[in-house]
Amino acid sequence: MWKGLALHTWTLDTTPLAEVLRIAHATGWDAIELRRLDFKRAAETGQSAAQVLDLVKRSGLPVACVGVELGWMWAEGAERRRLLEAFDESCRWARALGCQTVMSPVDRGRGDVGRAAASIREVGDIAATHGVRLALEFNSQAEQFNTLEALREVLGRAGHTHCGVLLDTYHFQRSHGDVRRLEEVAPEEIVYIQYSDVPAVGLEPGKALDRLPPGQGSVPFRDIFKRLPVARYGGYLSYEAPNPSAWARNPEQVAREAVLATRTVLAGGSS
Repeated sequence: MWKGLALHTWTLDTTPLAEVLRIAHATGWDAIELRRLDFKRAAETGQSAAQVLDLVKRSGLPVACVGVELGWMWAEGAERRRLLEAFDESCRWARALGCQTVMSPVDRGRGDVGRAAASIREVGDIAATHGVRLALEFNSQAEQFNTLEALREVLGRAGHTHCGVLLDTYHFQRSHGDVRRLEEVAPEEIVYIQYSDVPAVGLEPGKALDRLPPGQGSVPFRDIFKRLPVARYGGYLSYEAPNPSAWARNPEQVAREAVLATRTVLAGGSS
């Protein structure tokens, strides 16, 4: 059974991390999802990674997932070495926080599938040394790995036990995913689940900062969770909903409305 509901820090992007942690706890979220950007922003203000880790630990919130820097699938040379070192660092942070999952989006451009699979195996080995798993996220606005099917294909070619699917309901809906195909996904393939709703109108190609609380858009949540092997998924459901209109509002109100909307959907009260 899934562990609980996590609040992704991107959802409250304009709110300082310490305040996001306080709000998540106060509004009833079970865990927090951290981005690599959270550590970068802290460093820009003179805080060390150790201080960020201590801040998160003192919040009392479990960490559902830690993000890595994207771009490693087809990178070469010095940039590749830098990205792999950053990947290793994110894995170390996750382990230090008692977190078993790191996530990465796919690269947004195009490249050789065999090369991508080899890169997945390489980062999978790094994840394995830290005892964590990589959740790889297809991006509906990417050129190549923009569907669940394309992601499963490259993960299948990689064949690494420490790498699997990150299923995001937003990208699944925007990629015109067929909910019936979710029944083909084995429980062990799913490493992590993120969710938010997709506006029913006004979508713009290439843009994804329009995400909504569940029940306010077009995502068929009940069908998705009915067909996914959620009962055998042992991670968190993470609410990732970047949206400038939400960032302009009271962050505590945004967080509270989202957790209530999520519970309504999970209870079967909305589509």
